Amino acid sequence: MLARAPLLVVFLLLCINAAVEQVSADLRVGFYQSTCPQAETIVRQLVQKRFNTDKSVTAALLRMHFHDCFIKGCDASILIDSTAQKQSEKAAGPNQTVRDFDLIDQIKTALEAACPSRVSCADVIALATRDAVALSGGPTYPLPTGRLDGLTSNVNDVNLPGPTMPVSSAFAQFFRPKGFTLNEMVTLLGAHTVGVAHCAFFQDRASNFQGTGKPDPTMDPALAGTLRRTCSASNNPTAFLDQNTSFVVDTSFYRELTVKRGVMQIDQELATDPSTSAMVAGFARSESSFRQSFAAAMVKMGSLVGKGGEVRKSCRVFNPKSPVSGGARPPPVATAPRRPPVVQPAPGRPRPPVVRPRTPVPSTRRPVVSPHPPAVKPRPPVLRPRSPAVSRAPPPKSGGKKNVPKTNAKNVSKTKGIQKKKPGKGN
Repeated sequence: MLARAPLLVVFLLLCINAAVEQVSADLRVGFYQSTCPQAETIVRQLVQKRFNTDKSVTAALLRMHFHDCFIKGCDASILIDSTAQKQSEKAAGPNQTVRDFDLIDQIKTALEAACPSRVSCADVIALATRDAVALSGGPTYPLPTGRLDGLTSNVNDVNLPGPTMPVSSAFAQFFRPKGFTLNEMVTLLGAHTVGVAHCAFFQDRASNFQGTGKPDPTMDPALAGTLRRTCSASNNPTAFLDQNTSFVVDTSFYRELTVKRGVMQIDQELATDPSTSAMVAGFARSESSFRQSFAAAMVKMGSLVGKGGEVRKSCRVFNPKSPVSGGARPPPVATAPRRPPVVQPAPGRPRPPVVRPRTPVPSTRRPVVSPHPPAVKPRPPVLRPRSPAVSRAPPPKSGGKKNVPKTNAKNVSKTKGIQKKKPGKGN
């Protein structure tokens, strides 16, 4: 048995990696290794502290994680509080009994103190659920992180499979559209191994199934009697979905289904529906098969993510500048803040336009300064035709003995020398 353990671990890792690659390439194991290396340790310690005093925390976190991921992806939209103007997902009927939001708040507060604005609330839910499953005896698996928190949370978006829904309908309407196989649906419903349900969701099966005044014939009579006594109270109490090992993540849930001891109708139908009965029997016989499938299915469900979002400072409210009115989500803020100094603000800043043109400034001024030397050198060939004009210049008006004599070669050369200087100064 010990020799097989390493092989099982390798097989489990391969299953998980395959699930991640098929669903999302944006998440990766160890996402916070450089930005917040203590993140997963902080989550694990606080979950352990809660588990020590309340072992039902595993069921609460599994339910929270499922209800979050199946509504527009794992984006922590289930954590947003309603306002006077708008009701959030938290106000929807199926989410009225979701609990342990305070644990998520505690973890987020500790993470903000250690690494401000780094770890998303969506990752907090996923990591806390993973750790709680391990504490309850379930599999330990590497979990990809890097999720972003959603920018919307609307009560009308909540649509989840009900406890009386036929297996075929649940698969066709909820699981298959999200890319899950029938086997993965049976695996994920195995989370009910540590779950509870209020009497309102199953009481009719124990006493008045479909108005017949009798219990559901697919329910064990002894279980029906136990549930009737439990639900006789008027405060809508709860009952364990696994009446055997209620706080342990194991295959007892499936074994209970094979002997008609499923509490909710959708659970019991897994064992009677021809398309899923063999899967239930297989998990009931093999603990290792269930553990491998459960780890891979949880990773795959956790990889249902949206296209963008933010990292909230508080899990209960959107960040101040979030477009909570709806519409298309912006690109992930995890990369956006790093680009503005190089790309986005450059056109609006005065510095880049001033610095960049300075290098070509000398080249633009040279054409203004450089024409003078070339203009002086070619002057002699241009002025030579004008030399006769110089010799024809009228003599000075002084008169008398100082009249200029006729030009000779010596005078012409002197005159040309003077004319060479004048054009240079005047032009």
